[in-house]
Amino acid sequence: MKLGILGLPNVGKSTLFNSLTKAGAESANYPFCTIDPNIGIVTVPDERLKLLGDMYHSKKVTPATIEFVDIAGLVKGASKGEGLGNQFLSNIREVDAVVHVVRCFEDSNIVHVDGSIDPLRDIETINLELIFSDIEILERRIAKTAKVAKMDKTVAKEYALLERIKAHLEEGKLAKGFETEDEDEAALLASYNLLTYKPVIFAANVAEDDLADDGASNEGVAKVKEFAAANDSEVFVICAQIEQEIAELDEEETAMFLEDLGLKESGLQKLIKASYHILGLMSFLTAGEDETRAWTIKIGTKAPQAAGKIHTDFERGFIKAEVVNYKDLLEQGSLAAAREKGLVGMEGKDYVVQDGDVILFRFNV
Repeated sequence: MKLGILGLPNVGKSTLFNSLTKAGAESANYPFCTIDPNIGIVTVPDERLKLLGDMYHSKKVTPATIEFVDIAGLVKGASKGEGLGNQFLSNIREVDAVVHVVRCFEDSNIVHVDGSIDPLRDIETINLELIFSDIEILERRIAKTAKVAKMDKTVAKEYALLERIKAHLEEGKLAKGFETEDEDEAALLASYNLLTYKPVIFAANVAEDDLADDGASNEGVAKVKEFAAANDSEVFVICAQIEQEIAELDEEETAMFLEDLGLKESGLQKLIKASYHILGLMSFLTAGEDETRAWTIKIGTKAPQAAGKIHTDFERGFIKAEVVNYKDLLEQGSLAAAREKGLVGMEGKDYVVQDGDVILFRFNV
C-alpha cells in the first residue's frame, strides 16, 4: 500500500511524516522546506503475528508494510507555477490514497501561508490545485483522441466521456463525484489516474489539548468531518507534535505515554485503520517455523488470487487452501490439534478469504 501525504506548507505535514516513518525528513517553520518527495516504509502493527510467531518459534516474522510519500507543500496557484509549482503532483499519481493534512490548531510561532487558520479554505485551495492538474491531464488526452474519434466509434465514446469529466472538474467538483453511465466508463475513469479520483483520508492536526476528546470541541475538526462525510472520505484526529514524541519511544513506553494522555491508540494506528477501511483491505496470515507473515489483500478476494500474492505459481497451480482462524489456531496450540477439533477447513477456488485467516495453500505446477 502506498499513501501520499500532502497539504499546505506549515500544516504539520513533514512533522507527521517524520513521526510515522522515523525517516527524518526536514521539517522547519518556513514554506517549502520539503522539496524532493521523502519516502518512508512503515510496518503495520499486528498483534496476531507476534502471537503466531511465538507459537511456531518462527525464525522470521514479516508484517505488512505501508509506503508513505511526503509531497512538498502546495500553495494557491501551484498549477500555474506558484511556490514550487505542481511538478511534485506527479509523485502522488501512483499512490493508492491521499493523506491530506489539515491544520486545526492555533500557534503564533508557526506561520500559516495564508495568514489565518481556516481548514475548509485550506482544503479548497489544495483541491483546486489537484483539479487544475487533472484538467491538464484530460486536455492532453482530449487532444490525442480528437482526430481518431472522427473515425472510430469507441474512441468517439471516450472523447465524449473526457469532455464530460473535464466540464465536471471545471465546475470545481472532484473526479470521484463524477457519475459514470456504465462499467466501461467507470473503468476508463479509473484508468486516467486522476488525483481527485483517489480516496482521501483527512488528518486533522490539532493541539495536544484537543487530543483527549478526539477533537470534539475543535470547530475546525467539526468542519473537516462534515466535509469528509459529504465527500466519501475518512478523517482521523492527530497531534503531529505528540506523534513525534511517540516516535522516540519503545512499545512499552508508548503504551504508558498514550495511557497518560487518555488515548487508546497512536495516530499511526488510526491512520492504518482509516487507510485499510477506505481502500477495502484486510490481511490473511501464513505461519510456520521459517516465517510468519501478513499479506494484504482486497476484501472479497478468493483463495487462488490470495495465493497469487505469495507467488504466481501458487495461483496457477492452486488445488486447495487449508484454512483456520488465527484465534482457533492459537487456542489449540497447533495446526494438528485444530484439525482434530474440526476447526480447519479444506477450501476450494470459490472460497472468499476472511481477515485473520491462517492459510496453508496446496498447489501443483
